[in-house]
Amino acid sequence: MNCSILFTDLPLHERPQAARDAGFDAVEFWWPFAEAVPANREVDAFVRAVDDAGVRLTGLNFPAGDMPAGDRGLLSDPSRSHEFRDAIAIATGIGARLGTTGFNALYGNRIDGVAPAEQDTLAAENLAVAGLAAAAIGAVVLVEPVSGVDAYPLKTAADAVAVLDRVGSDHVALLLDVYHLAVNGDDVEAAIDRYAGRIGHVQIADAPGRGEPGTGDLPLSAWLERLTAAGYDGWIGCEYKPTGSDPFAWLPAGARAGSTTRA
Repeated sequence: MNCSILFTDLPLHERPQAARDAGFDAVEFWWPFAEAVPANREVDAFVRAVDDAGVRLTGLNFPAGDMPAGDRGLLSDPSRSHEFRDAIAIATGIGARLGTTGFNALYGNRIDGVAPAEQDTLAAENLAVAGLAAAAIGAVVLVEPVSGVDAYPLKTAADAVAVLDRVGSDHVALLLDVYHLAVNGDDVEAAIDRYAGRIGHVQIADAPGRGEPGTGDLPLSAWLERLTAAGYDGWIGCEYKPTGSDPFAWLPAGARAGSTTRA
């Protein structure tokens, strides 16, 4: 469960326990701090909340700026990429303590007055550095196509894979969020077939609306079966906006724990 988009009626530090109480043993978060470089006590409090709940933090976003205001990443912004660099050690330090396998590095919007090629070169450099830090704890850095923000340049799986090719690192992989790809008009089945070996993490939500599975018309079960057939055996992140009184009714209680699913 993505605890930055679910359980939002609770304080952030209570959400891991809420996920556990609902039957899940793994969570993911967007950057859970107000600043790119939080105080040590803030980091420790976050780690303690996850650890005390008995869940694993499988995914963590790097700081992405002011997302409600439209920011979608710092790593390609020449004026702010130092914030991304400063956060690498913090994010991977958290990951080493909580078993994180993937770190989502939102690419950043195009910036007026800055050449796209300059942003792309900077992004590749920063992703390579982050990838090495992630690899040291057995994790990967993830690059994600996103919908809803015109200035964000990665719209399709092919756009993200072009970034991976530019970086040239085995430690940087595709985050396949089927909701974003579908909303952007990408061919999800073709992306799975073509890029299965490049996928480091998968996220789901239904469309239209970005609600839980079953609230829209996306063939989520078929896509997940296709991913499995293509060899993907990683985590599936539920990153949706709950629409009903029980946002987990679509998933039987016995199938909510990742360890149970794998068994």
